Amino acid sequence: VIDKVLLRDLPSLYGIADTQELKHLFTHLAYNTGAEVSFENLSNTSGIAKNTIRKYLDYLEAAFLIRRLHRIDHNARRFKRVTHFKVYLTNVSIRAALFGPTGEIDDLPGLVAETAVISQIAQSALMSLAHYARWKSGEVDLVMVDIKKHSPLYVTELKWTNRAVERPGTELKSLILFCKRNHLTQAAVTTKNQYASINIDGIDIQFRPTSDVCYFTGVKVVEGALARGVDPHSLRRLS
Repeated sequence: VIDKVLLRDLPSLYGIADTQELKHLFTHLAYNTGAEVSFENLSNTSGIAKNTIRKYLDYLEAAFLIRRLHRIDHNARRFKRVTHFKVYLTNVSIRAALFGPTGEIDDLPGLVAETAVISQIAQSALMSLAHYARWKSGEVDLVMVDIKKHSPLYVTELKWTNRAVERPGTELKSLILFCKRNHLTQAAVTTKNQYASINIDGIDIQFRPTSDVCYFTGVKVVEGALARGVDPHSLRRLS
């Protein structure tokens, strides 16, 4: 499926001459799904001109192979000049198809778990609200933002570990700081397999397994499609 899209469909639609260059970029993005990138470092890594990378990213997003998540600061404001962003596969299975399963000893299960959640959100209108926050001393993985009001609606820390349940004061410093700064009283954290609920400094934090969040997000997407009279099978990005 990937070869069909990269080597036949996209070149025929957009007149891409160097299909191997496009495939090289996509392979790099797929391996590092969920990581923060910039046009500068992608150009340095791949040897592809920045303007060409911009076009390739647009093409890959139009083909529903990737989705970009834009960055905001600790005040939930977007940057005037977009230099850094995150790229996620729209189907986390693509990474396994290209590189094999992600083992427990790898450093990547956390990013793969992030991708699993984002790939479900990407099927819905919620994706237009989705951002990540990063500032000099911290980061929050997922922030739903009302862009017009520059106001965060909800925040979620995406993890593939139970450490945050056991040591929330240490593991969730950035999440708690972001909530306080933006007057949020609720937040969510995904875990490997634990449920929990705690209150820290007036912030109610709900812990749920990543698999649970993925499943119920998918259910909501399908229910929403059915309510609008949309065939839920049309939501499948790869067929």
